[in-house]
Amino acid sequence: MPLSFPEPAVDLQDSSVSNNCLYWYFAFFVISGFCGLVYEVVWIRLAMAQFGVNTALVSIVLSVFMGGLGLGSWGVRFIHRKGLPSPTHSLRLYAAVELTIGLSALVVPFELHFGRELLLHWRGFGAWQSSGYFVLAGCVAALALMPWCTCMGATFPLLMAVIRRTATSISKSSFSYLYLANVLGALLGTLGSAFILIELFGFRHTLFVAGSLNTLIAALAVRLSTKQSVSSSKNSTTYKDREGERSQPLYELPQSTALWLLFTSGLVSMGLEVVWIRQLTPYLGTEVYAFAGILAAYLFGTVLGSRDYRRWALSHSLGESRSSWTLLAIAAVLPLIAADPWLPYIHSSIVGLRVLGIVPYCALAGFLTPLLVDSWSAGDPDRAGTAYAANIAGCIVGPLIASFLLLPAMGERWSLVTFCVPLFGIAGWLSLRALGARQPREGGSRPLFGFIAAILATAVLLYQTHDFETLFKTPQVRRDYSATVIAAEYRAEKRLLVNGVGMTSLTPITKYIAHLPLAILPSTPRNGLVICFGMGTSFRSMVSWGIPTTAVDLIPSVPVMFGYFHADAERIERSPNAHIVIDDGRRYLDGSTEAFDVIVIDPPPPVPAAGSSLLYSREFYQVIKRHLRPHGILQAWYPEGYGESATTASIAKAITESFPYVRAFRSYDGRGGIHFLASMEKIQVPSSEVLASRMPSTASSDFVEWGPAREPKAQFDLVLSRELSLEQLIAESPKTPALADDQPVNEYYILRSWFGIAR
Repeated sequence: MPLSFPEPAVDLQDSSVSNNCLYWYFAFFVISGFCGLVYEVVWIRLAMAQFGVNTALVSIVLSVFMGGLGLGSWGVRFIHRKGLPSPTHSLRLYAAVELTIGLSALVVPFELHFGRELLLHWRGFGAWQSSGYFVLAGCVAALALMPWCTCMGATFPLLMAVIRRTATSISKSSFSYLYLANVLGALLGTLGSAFILIELFGFRHTLFVAGSLNTLIAALAVRLSTKQSVSSSKNSTTYKDREGERSQPLYELPQSTALWLLFTSGLVSMGLEVVWIRQLTPYLGTEVYAFAGILAAYLFGTVLGSRDYRRWALSHSLGESRSSWTLLAIAAVLPLIAADPWLPYIHSSIVGLRVLGIVPYCALAGFLTPLLVDSWSAGDPDRAGTAYAANIAGCIVGPLIASFLLLPAMGERWSLVTFCVPLFGIAGWLSLRALGARQPREGGSRPLFGFIAAILATAVLLYQTHDFETLFKTPQVRRDYSATVIAAEYRAEKRLLVNGVGMTSLTPITKYIAHLPLAILPSTPRNGLVICFGMGTSFRSMVSWGIPTTAVDLIPSVPVMFGYFHADAERIERSPNAHIVIDDGRRYLDGSTEAFDVIVIDPPPPVPAAGSSLLYSREFYQVIKRHLRPHGILQAWYPEGYGESATTASIAKAITESFPYVRAFRSYDGRGGIHFLASMEKIQVPSSEVLASRMPSTASSDFVEWGPAREPKAQFDLVLSRELSLEQLIAESPKTPALADDQPVNEYYILRSWFGIAR
C-alpha cells in the first residue's frame, strides 16, 4: 500500500490560512520524527561507549528518552494557563524549541563524556551492574538527555495549538495528523541512520545532520509565521470557549479511562519490543541491521495503523473500535509463530520475513493510540499532551519491567504472554460491556464471540509453538537481564549461545590467545587479564601459568556455564589466582588502577555485531595502554573469516596507530583469524623452541590438550610460520579509516559492500 500525505480536510477561519500550511506542518513533523529517531539511535550508542555495553543500561537510556518526551508533552500546559497564544507566537515558540533540539547535536556527546567521568568518580557508591550503579547511570543519563527530550515532547502540543486556531475540521484529530507524520519520519530515520548516514559520516557527524535539519525546521517555521496573519480576533477563542467540541466518553466509560488505556498500551508495546528483540535475535543475528529491521517493522506497522485510523474515523464513531482491542491482544501473541525454530525451513536470504510477525500488533497499536488521544483531547493541545504523556509513561515502565523482571525470571515466551494478559483483560471487559451498549453499531454479542475465539486461538498457539532452546536435547539455560545463555551439544560439539547466537567452540585458537603472548613476554609474567570469558578456555589457559588471572565478562550467566565445557572448572575457580568479574571490559579498566603483563581480548562473534567495535577501537586501545606494564603485551584476536578487507584494514590501522610496535599472525589452521600482538616496546619473537621452554609444565599440557600438535614447540610453529605484513593488510583497503568509537567500520558496511560506496 503506497504511503501518501493525508488530506487535511480543513475549514479555514482566515483567508490567509491555506491547506499548504497544514502540509507544511505535516512536513515539519516528518523531518522532526526523522531527527528524533536519529538522536535516539546515536545517543544510545554513545551512552554504551561511556556507561557500558549492557541491555539493561540501554533500557534505562531508552526510558529516560521516553520520559523526556512525556514530560515535554505534558509540560506545555503551563505555557497555556494564561490563555492560548496566537498561532504566530505558537509557531515561533515551536521554532525555538526545534532550534534548541538542534543544539543537542553539539552538546550531548560532551554531556555523556562528563557523565562517564562522574560515574568513575562515584564508583564506590555502586558496583557494576548493581542496583546502585543502575540508579547512578539513570540519573546521569537523565541529566544529559532529559532537557532535549523534553523539548522533543513539547513539539506535539505546540504545533497542535497552531492547528487548533486555524483549521476547525482537522483540529479534533490534529494529534493523529501529527502522530502519523512523526512516526513516518521515525521510520525514515531508522532506515536512513542505519543504512546510510552512520556509515558515511560516523556518529557525531550524523548528529550534525539531524541538528541541521532541526535548524531548517526552525527557520521555515519562523518564515511561515511571518507570512500568515493568523492572530486575528476571529481566532482568539480559548479552549474553554470550545469545551463543547470535546467528544463524549469512549465506550461509555469515564473519560479518565482513556488515560489508563494509553498507559497500558504504551507499557505493553515497549515491553514487547524488548521481548521481540530477544526472541528474534537467534534468526536475525546481532548486527545493527537486524535491530534496525525490527524497529523499522515496528514503525512501518504503526504508520499503516495510524493512516488507517484517519480514514476509518471519517465514517465511524470511536466507540466502534471495541473489537480492535481483541485483535490487538491476539496480534500480540502472533510473534510466537515468527520465533518458532520448528517452522518450515526459511532460506537465509529471506529469514528477515520472521520480523513481519510483529507488524499486525504494531498496526493495531498505531490505530488505537491516536484514537485514544483524539478521544480524550478533541484537539485541545493541553489535553493531548496529557494523554500522550500517559502513553509515554507506560513506554518508560515497559522496557524496565521486561529487562529487569520478566525476561530474567520467565524467559521470552512467558514474558510475552504476561504482557498480553492486560490486553486480554481490556478486550474481555469491553466485550462484556458491549452487550449493554446504547449504540447498536457499538454493541451486540459479536465482540464477545470474537474475544472467546481469540482466547481459544491463543491457547492453540501456546500449545503448538516452541522456544529456541527446544532445538537442543539437553540444554543448560540461564537467563539474566542481559541475555539468555544456552550451553548445549549440537552435532557432537559443545556450543555456547548467547541470545541464540553461537559465541565460540572448544578450539585451540582460544588457547593460543593466552599462551602466545605469555610465552613471547621477555620476562616471567606476573599477572594477566582476559576480556570476554566465553567458554573460559583462554582464562583456563592463563591460570595454567600459575599467575593471578582476572577474567571480565559482560553477561552474568556466561561464566556460570564454565563447568559445562571444562571438567576442572570448579577446581580452577577455587584457585587463589583465579578471579572472575562481571563487568564491561572497558569500564572495568577505566575504574581500575592495576597494571598487567598481558591483556588478551577475545571479542564475541560475529565481527559486525552491534557494539563490537568498542573492543577494536582506537579509544579502547588508549585505555589498554594505561594498564600495560613496561614490555607488556596486548593480544587482540580478530576472526578474519567473519569480516572483509575494509574491516581488516580498519582494525589494523587502529591498532598500529595506537601502539608503536605491532605484529600479526594468522591462526594455526590458516583460516581461524588473526592474532594481533601490540606493545609499547619492541616485540622480539624468539624461536618456537625457546617459547616452549618458557612454559610451566601445567601450561605445556594445557596448550597441546586439543592438538593439533603433540608438543608445544610444534604447536607454536603452526602460528609463527604464518606471520602477516601489517602494511599489506592495510593496503587491501587504504582509504578505509582506522576503526574508532565514532567510526564503527566493522558494524556498518552495506554501502561499502553492496554499492562500493566508501567514506
